[in-house]
Amino acid sequence: MVILDATVVNVALPSLGRDLGGGVSELQWVVDGYTLVFAGLLLSGGSLGDLLGGRRVFEFGLWLFTAASAACALAPSVDLLVAARLFQGLGAALLVPSSLALLRAAYPDAHERARAVGIWGGVAGVAAASGPIIGGFAVSAISWRAVFFINVPIGLLGLWLAARHLPPRTDSSGGGLDPLGQVAGVLALGLLTVGLIETALLPLLIFPFALAAFVALERRIARPMLPLGLFRSHTFSGSSYVGLAINLGFYGMLFVISLYFQQVRGYSALQTGLALLPLGIFVALSSVLSGKLTGRVGARLPMLLGLTVAALGFFGLVAAGRHTDYAVLVAPLIAVGFGMAMTMPAATAAIIESAPADRAGIASGVLNASRQAGGAIGVALLGALSLHVAMVVAGAVFFSAAGVTALTVERRV
Repeated sequence: MVILDATVVNVALPSLGRDLGGGVSELQWVVDGYTLVFAGLLLSGGSLGDLLGGRRVFEFGLWLFTAASAACALAPSVDLLVAARLFQGLGAALLVPSSLALLRAAYPDAHERARAVGIWGGVAGVAAASGPIIGGFAVSAISWRAVFFINVPIGLLGLWLAARHLPPRTDSSGGGLDPLGQVAGVLALGLLTVGLIETALLPLLIFPFALAAFVALERRIARPMLPLGLFRSHTFSGSSYVGLAINLGFYGMLFVISLYFQQVRGYSALQTGLALLPLGIFVALSSVLSGKLTGRVGARLPMLLGLTVAALGFFGLVAAGRHTDYAVLVAPLIAVGFGMAMTMPAATAAIIESAPADRAGIASGVLNASRQAGGAIGVALLGALSLHVAMVVAGAVFFSAAGVTALTVERRV
């Protein structure tokens, strides 16, 4: 549900814009307002889970996310919709790292845990890819508001399942809250996103200084929000970059390709969702395969395979034009979906296994923060480029991630 909401809104943007008003910049904020807060607060969410217990943080995050989803569905203006999306992002930031920490505690055996985390990552991959498909059906059958109302019954069901099945208490001993570091981290990411979306030079010039301040604060504080010692592991560092690259290319591509189908080719929201169906189908198949393969041979091979195949798919989408036969785009879409879904569960397993058990929450927070930061940057950056240039950039980013994987990820983690 959390990952779905980063992509489900893409095909609803033209309908939403006609109903509430707003240009491309405002529509980018509907997408990036969510991912910006999600990314910026994930580290704090991971630390809170380690300090207070995974179940408590998970349940509060789910309550907040569900309520914010209802507020999004009822929003009467773009400004209020973006505000509600910010609260959705906060709920998501609490949910995701605590869910992985709970999962790690439930599977003490490393091989079983690799398969379980693979399933977790596979579900996330399916959600990311199926967002435009579900959104297309929801917008065509009801309205753009339905893409947010979907979360309400799912969230309530999740709360009921959590009350029945999660352990009553989960103890942990890692991390700190570090409010100054949190402010510096959110400021750095926010400046970068604002600079890219609004094409503003000043935020881009200030961004490096905010990032440097964040790193300096984390080095000096006794209980940092982000223990920089985790990055001594090459696998941890490399997988963090891969997480950023995956979402930068994939989320940016979904934003651009959804507008291409609707604004260039004149597709409806439903037709756009159906056009992206090959991508979603192969995400589901690849996610299952990735979890099994990671459990058997480790994360390195699935990551290399997935990143390379997806990069080739992005380059294939350069062929898209106003009158391009849709059949030409099917194979590249399949390659992107297959490759992304092959990579994500493996990268998740790699980073969780490379961190100490008592830092599971913050480790998952780092991976998901890098992923959501990549998503925010991808929508802002690729959304400002032409379709062809955006696909070349996405492919290059995925190829760079394959190179980083080859150099850093151990052959068996």
